Amino acid sequence: MSFQGDNLLIGLVCLALLPIIAWRILRGLREGRLPLYRSCLERGDNAAKFGVLLALHAVTFILIAVVAADLLLDLGLREGL
Repeated sequence: MSFQGDNLLIGLVCLALLPIIAWRILRGLREGRLPLYRSCLERGDNAAKFGVLLALHAVTFILIAVVAADLLLDLGLREGL
């Protein structure tokens, strides 16, 4: 059993992460580089790795958006878990 305050807090944290991930995706598409720990991965260096990392960012964005929507709007998506 979870309290509504916990759902609200985690939902707001997820919502706060979305602009950061979106900024990384947009910067990757525009500038052709994505941060990877302490370095950056350039599109020209290895296009396959860059594409995989960009896809992982996009999947992460979608999953966190779903979690935030579920927790903040009480969609009941986690009832089956």
